Amino acid sequence: MTTPDAPTLAPRPLLRTKGRNIIAVASGKGGVGKTWFAITLSHVLARSGQKVLLFDGDLGLANVDIQLGLMPKADLGSVFSGRMTLNQATVGFGAGGFDVIAGRSGSGTLANIPLSRLQMLGEDLVMLAGSYDRVVVDLGAGVEKPVRAFAQSAGTILVVTTDEPTSLTDAYAFIKVTQLERPGCDLRVIVNMANSTREGERIYNTLLKACEGFLKISPPLAGVIRRDLKVREAIRNQIPIMIRSPHTEAAADVEAIVERLVRTR
Repeated sequence: MTTPDAPTLAPRPLLRTKGRNIIAVASGKGGVGKTWFAITLSHVLARSGQKVLLFDGDLGLANVDIQLGLMPKADLGSVFSGRMTLNQATVGFGAGGFDVIAGRSGSGTLANIPLSRLQMLGEDLVMLAGSYDRVVVDLGAGVEKPVRAFAQSAGTILVVTTDEPTSLTDAYAFIKVTQLERPGCDLRVIVNMANSTREGERIYNTLLKACEGFLKISPPLAGVIRRDLKVREAIRNQIPIMIRSPHTEAAADVEAIVERLVRTR
């Protein structure tokens, strides 16, 4: 697996020392269940008694609010326009027990925000994270400038992939670029929509071999989420799976991921 190099973004000192409780959920490409996982991760963390904020960092195709069935009066567009602060744009999702900062669905203008403004927003997010036990950031897919800028604020980055060759290749590309910009950062892999736990481990090993062979790093497996028809039903009905089908296999897999995540931090 090879990918062209991308220009690096220099990490700011503030982001090196703070933001350890920020978990960024990333993917090399869309369609791998990244947003669903970010929502479910936030929900499970909240159910464990933690104060949680879910931040929609997909500036071009934000859809956290859509999957939750929310119609927030404020979103990141209000923040970038200067009408609100991040804290003022926060809304509670009572059914899940966590807070949300929504993006702006289908807004191409937010995807073109200058790098300096993105870095300032990242610093604001780090400061806001001090009021929470965990902040989950749903990044946009790929390795574009906004994705990398938000990833710099995270203490842990979970890279979601599936068994599709393009998904694995693009996950590798994200890991490569992130490792170049943040050597030694806490990168972990989530395999989603696997037919079984064993198959998910096999998929992970394919990605691991590429990372070890070309990048000389070994990002650990954070967990495998099995393919589950209940996930599609939950997304279609705009109801989190922890409410609609809390005892299904995919929900149990995310609970196991959270248990390991909490134990290793």
